[in-house]
Amino acid sequence: MRLLIITYGTEGDARPLAALGSALMRAGHSVHLLGDADTLDTATTLGVPATGLAGDIRGTLSRMGAMRQIERALIRIVEARTPEWMQQAMALAEGCDAVIVSGLTAFVGLSVAEARGVPAIGAMMIPISPTAAFASPLVPLRVPRALNRLSHDFVNGMVWRTFRATTNRGRAAIGLPARRTLPMAHPVLYGISPALLPNVDDWPADAVACGQWVPPSQDWTPPAALQALLGAGPPPVYIGFGSMSGFDAARVREAVVAAVGDRRTLFNPGWSGIDTTGLPPNIHVIGSAPHDWLLPRCALAIHHGGSGTTHSACRAGIPSVILPFAGDQPFWARRLRALGIADRVLSGRRPSARRLAAAIAFAERAETRAHAAALGARMQDEDGCAAAVAWLERRVAPGGAGAPAG
Repeated sequence: MRLLIITYGTEGDARPLAALGSALMRAGHSVHLLGDADTLDTATTLGVPATGLAGDIRGTLSRMGAMRQIERALIRIVEARTPEWMQQAMALAEGCDAVIVSGLTAFVGLSVAEARGVPAIGAMMIPISPTAAFASPLVPLRVPRALNRLSHDFVNGMVWRTFRATTNRGRAAIGLPARRTLPMAHPVLYGISPALLPNVDDWPADAVACGQWVPPSQDWTPPAALQALLGAGPPPVYIGFGSMSGFDAARVREAVVAAVGDRRTLFNPGWSGIDTTGLPPNIHVIGSAPHDWLLPRCALAIHHGGSGTTHSACRAGIPSVILPFAGDQPFWARRLRALGIADRVLSGRRPSARRLAAAIAFAERAETRAHAAALGARMQDEDGCAAAVAWLERRVAPGGAGAPAG
């Protein structure tokens, strides 16, 4: 197979797709990944051919002062860049057997697949297929269970209405007619562990929770200082907020420092903008390290609740303390609470040292650690990339059961 993968978002969006692309290449297929240039490091490391899309998501996030500003800025990027992205994707999709679409470029990829007459396959890290089992992860408030399915339809419809005009401008540029309705008649593969979802028995057969898409283990050598820190005492607390920014960094820092107290702690500032000067001596600033290497060596993880970090902490068999800021992050916090490996859902926008300390104490309970270890053991048996590759080979490879997008 020859496949184009297209996404636009943070590293958490691009990394699992690079992992999927690498798995496809190891299976003998040809892959090209389109994404924001600042998020393609994993693809480069894995040898996945990749091209940067027009735009600068990291620069945009760093200039924004609040979550709401970030959301508006991302919408403006998509509105401004969609026609250009379609042109880039059209060129790279020539001769492809399918287009794998994800993130903020989903409507771009769906249109390009339609123009090329090949199947479009969704690849998501957030469960967006309508179900009565849980509400849309992008609904900010709790909704009655009876409205769960309706909440998915509402959110998906709102996203379509937001991007319909720019999508149709891009479609006109590649010779397609305008589209009035939300395109949903395509399969969706999820880089999500079924162990983290409640029982979903009403998804269509072509909505598949494959398991986390994890890059293959690399011959990664930790810096000597990190190795020494890990060997100098009991497993430390890990703190990292990934590609999140735009929150009150000073307030989050104050709450986290107070809550961890004198515990041995590793802190990866990521894109957060948190000031790392003058931290207590028990909090050690580290650079990026592969989660599959680092987190099993930690006692617990304090993080933002992004899909990737949540999955990695769970696979490592350690409890999470989630400080959610936006998007699907409260959804994952609620899921871990339901599974007994996280306490109450906190607020990243209004962090409280007292509540964060209580959540850490909950994570340190023997019962919580036992729940986390059991979940990690279940997830270790999953191979999300292999499951996705096998599905694509059955459905998309020449002679498979796939059908062009319509």
